[in-house]
Amino acid sequence: MSTLEIKDLHVTVETDEGAKEILKGVTLTIKDGETHAIMGPNGSGKSTLAYTIAGHPKYTVTGGEILLDGENVLEMSVDERARAGLFLAMQYPVEIPGVSVTNFLRTAKTAIDGEAPKLRTWVKDVNAALAANGLDATFAQRSVNEGFSGGEKKRHEIAQLELLNPKVAVLDETDSGLDIDALKVVSEGVNRFSANGDKGVLLITHYTRILRYIKPDFVHVFVAGRIAAQGGPELADQLETTGYDEYVKAAN
Repeated sequence: MSTLEIKDLHVTVETDEGAKEILKGVTLTIKDGETHAIMGPNGSGKSTLAYTIAGHPKYTVTGGEILLDGENVLEMSVDERARAGLFLAMQYPVEIPGVSVTNFLRTAKTAIDGEAPKLRTWVKDVNAALAANGLDATFAQRSVNEGFSGGEKKRHEIAQLELLNPKVAVLDETDSGLDIDALKVVSEGVNRFSANGDKGVLLITHYTRILRYIKPDFVHVFVAGRIAAQGGPELADQLETTGYDEYVKAAN
């Protein structure tokens, strides 16, 4: 069993006017087999939470804890967090010119597992993961994300997720910029991952459309760096109708 615990988390970021508090006491627990959706307006702290979990140096934790299976994530480097079982799918995946997809993935898999996968089976695994996400085998030889469309970048991230097989996947607006076909492919990949039963998913999104394909167990509404409301899938349906206004007004 795997559990990601976020306890009273406070996070700041440096601005021209000095340190600004973004997260103001977030508490959230994700157990294996659970899918949690975080929704909220722009600037509410959703992406800050994702990048803080992953260890982005831009963000400073000023209070609280993040624990993975009881281990203090905040004491780990970025690579140690990945080896421990955390995965971040970024809202804006970066290009890495000169590094092929297959070499990138094999290097990552080797670092996580502590040994290199056998080349013959690895090529088959990569091609299968790419195909499952609507990418043909030629993508394995291309530079990471270079010249990829927005949808191709997101589908490549889900292929990474399936190959690296973490304990907890943090998906930061994976649906951003996707057309309906790509959205379905990405959602199917996330569902394959979570169907393993021992995986946790933290899905960050503005919109309910991805939740038509990925059914969350819990929905959390983020406003002004705090969880303003939480509930089951019915909360997402409510937000589709009412939006975030009532929560934003209550926070002001």
